[in-house]
Amino acid sequence: MSDFIPVNVPVLGEQERENLVECVETGWVSSGGAFVSEFEEEMAARVDRQHGIAVANGSAALDVAVRALDLDPGAEVILPTFTIISCASAVVRAGATPVLADCDPETWNMTANQVAEKITPRTEAIMVVHIYGLPVDMEPIMALADEHDLHVIEDAAEVHGQTYHDYPCGSFGDLSTFSFYPNKHITTGEGGMVVTDDDDLAERCRSLRNLCFQSERRFVHEEMGWNYRMSNVQAALGVAQLERLDEVVEKKRAIGRRYDELLSDVPGIQQPLPATDYAENIYWVYGLVLDDHVPFDAAEAMDRLDDQRIGTRPFFWPMHEQPVFREQGLFEHDRHPVAERIARRGFYVPSGLALTNEQIETVADAVRSLMT
Repeated sequence: MSDFIPVNVPVLGEQERENLVECVETGWVSSGGAFVSEFEEEMAARVDRQHGIAVANGSAALDVAVRALDLDPGAEVILPTFTIISCASAVVRAGATPVLADCDPETWNMTANQVAEKITPRTEAIMVVHIYGLPVDMEPIMALADEHDLHVIEDAAEVHGQTYHDYPCGSFGDLSTFSFYPNKHITTGEGGMVVTDDDDLAERCRSLRNLCFQSERRFVHEEMGWNYRMSNVQAALGVAQLERLDEVVEKKRAIGRRYDELLSDVPGIQQPLPATDYAENIYWVYGLVLDDHVPFDAAEAMDRLDDQRIGTRPFFWPMHEQPVFREQGLFEHDRHPVAERIARRGFYVPSGLALTNEQIETVADAVRSLMT
């Protein structure tokens, strides 16, 4: 039987090893080590931001970013229904109300027109989430935010190294967030970061991630924060990974282009959009959506590919169909047909940095046999 091809395997090299050894030899393994500030500074500079605040993971970054804005109780935050639950959870935990928008069937991102339809007098923020490697069209979103005096949180977790009209993703809005999970272009194992240009927001984020300790009376707390600090060990990996980001982006684009070529004539599937007029896809993952006439759904397709030793993952399940939110009385009357469809008919195939050309061809052959 052939070896199993996983969805993703992170690639770690000699510089990562050297940085980790330094952490061990110096004893700096907690959040107090020098690699943390180095990673914050270099990541912020990479996306043209003034401040980086490293945290424990991408979900923590969203928690901190939303709370830092001090939204009014019940304030509405518009975000896509087609995203990971961390986005809506951060809004709910901050005491705000998530308001959902559907996504475009080609880019899988929410659009400015969809956002505009959701703005009410209670709207205070827009959370933009770039999906699967292709950015949201930011210019009209930012125009809406300016027109209605709204905050913008940019979730750039899936677009490390991506640009929008040559501006780095992660440079838009009041705050941007990143995740450094092992399947991301930069990994620290677990880890995340908030970046911003606002001095006050940066200071507030630093406080929230650190239990809201006070400088003069450390153990007297006027507000509840979290222990969301990133360790020096995590940051040591991040510093090394960031050095290779351009190389990583090119490798991911090469993987995506190869899949595009091998699957271009396979019937019954929608492939990722290679580019728009504002960005070229960096194929964080390589997603496929089954056409409506295909007599099986994504779950069955993934089962069949698993039988051929091919790893897959389902697309995000829409926020408005999440049981945990329905039990709270949220989204009872929401319908978002595009997100509902691609959640049921979409999945992604192996596209990690360790993937070989031979493995890409094996995966493509398996998809072809599934569809023909």
